[in-house]
Amino acid sequence: MDLRVHQQPLKDQYRDDPSTAVITLHADASTGGDAMSCSVDIGRAIYESQAHSGVGGAGTAACSGDLLLGALAACAQVTCQMVAAASGIPLRSVNVRVEGDLDLRGTLGMSRTARVGFSTVRMHFDIDAPDATPRQIDSLERATEAYCVVLQTLQVPPQIEAYWHEDAASTGS
Repeated sequence: MDLRVHQQPLKDQYRDDPSTAVITLHADASTGGDAMSCSVDIGRAIYESQAHSGVGGAGTAACSGDLLLGALAACAQVTCQMVAAASGIPLRSVNVRVEGDLDLRGTLGMSRTARVGFSTVRMHFDIDAPDATPRQIDSLERATEAYCVVLQTLQVPPQIEAYWHEDAASTGS
C-alpha cells in the first residue's frame, strides 16, 4: 500500500476544512458479572476486563493497566510502521513491547506514599531494518515518538472532565 496516496485525500480535506480533522473516540464500560469485572465496548469490539489478581481479581482477563499498556504498544507499533512506510525507510518488521511498574499498595489504599498508577513505563522497539541507515533509524525513532497519539497523551496529559449522573429510577424519583 502506498501510504502517501492513501492519506493524501484526507490531508487535503483536513487542510481545506480543519474541523473535519477533529474526531471523538469513545469507549463504554458496563457492569460485569461481579464487582471486579466489566465489559468495555469500543464500538468495533467488546473486551472483558477485570481487577488484577494483585488486588483480588481472578486474573483471567485483562486488567485496565493491561489495556492501557496494550493501547500504547498498538499505537507505537502502527505509528512506527506508518512512519517507515511514509518516509521510505526499509523496515522488514518492528515489534513493540510495553512494560509498566505499579505498586498495588497505592491502588488498595494501603500507603499514602505509594503512587496510584504506573510509576514507570518502558517501551522496547525491536526493529529489523538491515538496509536502513543510522540517520533513517534516528528519524524513525523521533517521528514515531512525536506522532504516537497514546504516548503523547501520556506525556502531555489532557484535561480530564468527569461527569457523574444518577439514574432517576435508582433514587425513587
